Amino acid sequence: MSATDALLEENFTTADFEVVRRIAHEKAGIYFPESRSTLVFSRLSRLVRESGLVSFSAYLDFVQSPAGVIAMDEMICALTTNVTGFFRERKHFVHLEEEVLPRLAEGVRQGRRGRIWSAACSTGQEPWSIAMSVLSVFPEAPQHDVRILATDINSQVVAQARAGVYPDEETSAISAAQKARFMRTEGADSVQFAGPITRLPVFKVLNLNAEWPMRGLFDAIFCRNVVIYFDEQTRNRLWQRLADKLEYGGFLYIGHSEKIACARQCGLEQVLPTIYEKRH
Repeated sequence: MSATDALLEENFTTADFEVVRRIAHEKAGIYFPESRSTLVFSRLSRLVRESGLVSFSAYLDFVQSPAGVIAMDEMICALTTNVTGFFRERKHFVHLEEEVLPRLAEGVRQGRRGRIWSAACSTGQEPWSIAMSVLSVFPEAPQHDVRILATDINSQVVAQARAGVYPDEETSAISAAQKARFMRTEGADSVQFAGPITRLPVFKVLNLNAEWPMRGLFDAIFCRNVVIYFDEQTRNRLWQRLADKLEYGGFLYIGHSEKIACARQCGLEQVLPTIYEKRH
């Protein structure tokens, strides 16, 4: 730890942590228990140092001021966790390909639209994986009204996701055949999604705990490893809102450590671990 960071840590007070906790909850629905004080410091100390301000309290005053709008966005981005990977929790993609996409393709061919939402897309591995699954079942999807909405509160990771560029070492879960079909070489050690697949994902910045602009319903929603950072009230409200955005017979995929305690009230029925169907 540098001398500057040591000084910042010495001056990082309980009051500072409480301000961060309040902002994180109000702006993003994120709940930090008291035990996460060290984590919060580690994620924000660089921003405080780069701001040139003399203390955490001065930095927090600034981000809450009219001049600190961009700094506030950077702070929320730093507080959110972005752990992801291609075809992570592969059973979800198997279920999507076997249970959702054949029916979606049939309906789209008859004139309806197809919509899937990656509700916390991080750096994009999830929505690009969904797109590969879609094209494996429905190769002509880009010629139809099929879209994958990919959203995240973190504008920086959304920009990365939209670019669709990934280091070779992060693509081991993508088969050689998929790489040949969907990607091109980008530089010495990276690949980029290219061709018709790029017509499917639409990337947007969205706070799951704010208003949602989408009016239509979705055939499937992926919202995985997100609510673990929310308190119970925020979590249950989000489950209900997500359920309300599903078509009847649509599916909600959640993280392996998550469970929807209010599933029945939301009209959801668990059909497999971490997979729920909208039944009523």
